[in-house]
Amino acid sequence: MRIRRRKWAKQELEEAKFYRDEPNLYKNKWHEQFPKKQSLQIELGCGKGNFIAQLASQHTNVNYIAVDMIEAMLGLSKRNIEQMYKGKNPANLFLIRANVERILDVFGEKDIVDRIYINFCNPWPRGKHNKRRLTHTRQLEKYKIFLKKGGEIYFKTDNDELFEATLEYLKEAGFEVISQTNHLHQEAIFEENIITEHEKMFSDEGIKIKALIAKKI
Repeated sequence: MRIRRRKWAKQELEEAKFYRDEPNLYKNKWHEQFPKKQSLQIELGCGKGNFIAQLASQHTNVNYIAVDMIEAMLGLSKRNIEQMYKGKNPANLFLIRANVERILDVFGEKDIVDRIYINFCNPWPRGKHNKRRLTHTRQLEKYKIFLKKGGEIYFKTDNDELFEATLEYLKEAGFEVISQTNHLHQEAIFEENIITEHEKMFSDEGIKIKALIAKKI
């Protein structure tokens, strides 16, 4: 997704207590950064942050880390999170700037994660770019380093080909798909479904939302 530069983003992010610009400094130490030691979940590719802002504010008994690599996106996420938390600094959420393709620079085996959210990631439709998909086998193998046994991946997409390919990637990486649907809004598979900006846009266009839950075994 292309997004125009926000000149204010860099300064606002640097001033935010819940933002980490050099997350590699905290590898294998993420649980220690939160006031309360509790379940840790992460969102890969948080975009404008509406999803994670709602999720984290509704579940203060869970710690969250939202990852994106675009400064402007993170700036918008920061503002949306502050709005959801009514201007207060969240105690259970960090925003970090990182390239998911190099996620092992940021998370290690001591950063035990219970759940990973991947919402409407870039489908990279050209064959030579498939390896850049956040659900590609090589990425899934990286997630296994810090995702606990029995930990879950929650995935949503509008793209049929990416969804079918992801089912194969998960099989190749040794994950078990425990629930899936080709029409999330008619067949709920999540205990709760926070509708993202892209989800609403695609649904309004009549595009069915595909979703799955996969478990590390």
